[in-house]
Amino acid sequence: MSKSITSIKEELKAVHSFDDERLYLYREDQRKGVQSAILQTEKRLAKEREMKEKFQEMLAFENAAYKNRYQFIAGIDEVGRGPLAGPVIAAAVILPKDVELLGVNDSKQLSAVKRELLFDEIQNKAVSIGIGLVSHEVIDEVNIYEATKIAMKQAVESLTPRPDFLLIDAMKLDLDIPQENLIKGDTRSISIAAASIIAKVTRDRLMEYYAKDYPGYGFEKNAGYGTKEHLEGIATLGITPIHRKTFAPIKDLI
Repeated sequence: MSKSITSIKEELKAVHSFDDERLYLYREDQRKGVQSAILQTEKRLAKEREMKEKFQEMLAFENAAYKNRYQFIAGIDEVGRGPLAGPVIAAAVILPKDVELLGVNDSKQLSAVKRELLFDEIQNKAVSIGIGLVSHEVIDEVNIYEATKIAMKQAVESLTPRPDFLLIDAMKLDLDIPQENLIKGDTRSISIAAASIIAKVTRDRLMEYYAKDYPGYGFEKNAGYGTKEHLEGIATLGITPIHRKTFAPIKDLI
């Protein structure tokens, strides 16, 4: 008696290689349900292979640093330079040398659900994670560029152990630690990409919290960026205490 299509589908979920003998076995089963399951499995395997190849590409800068005998390599990225409200947040992440983080990429290219899943995985696998937060008041005082550097330095300085090499997304920091700044680093370095996810999820959660105190601006959806709903909220309700006073159109209303 042949296996049911349901049981075959369950078996195929455990297949993680094109060489798995179960693929060859069930290709002989001509039932449409089985053939459909084979096709879905092959698509999943192709996606997994693509993710593994991308992951290996994104290890290039970390591997180069390991060859130069650095041990604790931190990736640093920030989120929140463009919003009209809220802080800028930076994250620094040290990953273990043998880590595997499939699907990690620039946080902006990931869905909210995928970011949350990867956030938890990074938290579980990282050697250390540091967070830096600079408020809207400081942003108004020193400008967003300087505030971003302050947040990044805070994130690095809160790491334990202290990193001996930094990979930074498009920024150079005034720290006595060897470093390399990478344009679009969050798509080129696994450590920077991990930091971008930590920073993005951390800031989004904070803005969801602010949305409860300041309803009507859509902070839970726009994270403080100047969306139509946000701008309409400003026009109707005025400026909140967390708005950046030096950013247009806020500064034009003061």
